[in-house]
Amino acid sequence: MIFPPLDHPVWLLAAFFVGACIGSFLNVVIYRLPLGLSVNDPKRSFCPSCKTPIPLKLNIPLVTWLMLRGKCKWCGTKISARYFAVELITALLFVAVLWVMAGRVGAVEAKLAHLAILPLWFLIASFVAIAFIDAEHLVIPLELTISGTIAGFAGALLFPQLPDLIGWRSPSPTWLDGLIQSGLGFVIGFFGLWIVVLLGKLAFGRVEWAHDEAVEWFLEEPSNEEDPIHFYMGEEKLAWWDIFYRKSDRLIIEAETLEVDGTWIEGGTVTLREDGLTLPDGREIALEDLKALRGTAKKAVVPREAMGMGDVHLMGVIGAFFGPFGVFFSLLAGSLYAIAAAVLGRIGFGMRLPFGPFLVLGALTWFFGGWKLAEWYVESLR
Repeated sequence: MIFPPLDHPVWLLAAFFVGACIGSFLNVVIYRLPLGLSVNDPKRSFCPSCKTPIPLKLNIPLVTWLMLRGKCKWCGTKISARYFAVELITALLFVAVLWVMAGRVGAVEAKLAHLAILPLWFLIASFVAIAFIDAEHLVIPLELTISGTIAGFAGALLFPQLPDLIGWRSPSPTWLDGLIQSGLGFVIGFFGLWIVVLLGKLAFGRVEWAHDEAVEWFLEEPSNEEDPIHFYMGEEKLAWWDIFYRKSDRLIIEAETLEVDGTWIEGGTVTLREDGLTLPDGREIALEDLKALRGTAKKAVVPREAMGMGDVHLMGVIGAFFGPFGVFFSLLAGSLYAIAAAVLGRIGFGMRLPFGPFLVLGALTWFFGGWKLAEWYVESLR
């Protein structure tokens, strides 16, 4: 039986359908994973508002959201357009990957190279989930980056040109060459950015909130389980997960006055950790046992993070797929995208940045043609 080429409309249509279905599952991942919920239990999707399970006939990718006009059939609550966008973006990216790879594997004429489309589709799915989760929660789940790194090595094994697109070292790399370049890309991407994070932590790991007069500060309990505790001091406000990035991080308050669980005690240095606090008299209180904490203060030292370890793991994924050149290009392009977003007012200067979506854009730019810029640069050096 003779099959049509990979860029035939029948395969592109199939890729769109598969991508839309994967996008539907990614919506489950994006909603549940940051909340610590299982993506398999319950197996059926449910309305985020009324929790009603959604039957299969009303869980058709793209179609259902349009048919119900973005509302739940049972409670009428508006369903975010993000659900439709995730399915559409994933479907279009699946088609784009198939289209691009059809030309590359056709030139290589290796049967295993066709299978490299599967790791790339896995990468696309991971990228979509990471981008939306990081944009909303400022976190990149480790489950996505570990599995993405493994898929990157698999892609290099099946299609050795993948981590060496510009062919600067070998125009016809073997599977071993591919794995070496993939491993080198992972090491440079992961450990290179890790060093940057550590140096940034040493140089900019704390910020001091200082006031001429004592201002009120307090902890505010969340209204539901999905929201974090918030720390307020004067006009400043920070979510608990935006304060503590590591177990070693400490929020230190020089309290003028102090009220703990409704009882006023002598002021002094209050040290808050992610899971509890230390009072000026040396008493330790677990966060789960704390009912209320407030007071006044002139100064607080707040830990901060310019870049999290999730971005480090993401760079490892990008390196495993696209090699050293892909790492440098993705980091540069991602930084330029982030700066452009700040200039255009989409994000604020000085705010904590969800860098993952911009790194994803940088990596996609590399795969869909940015590598040609690197090839031109290398050739110009020669």
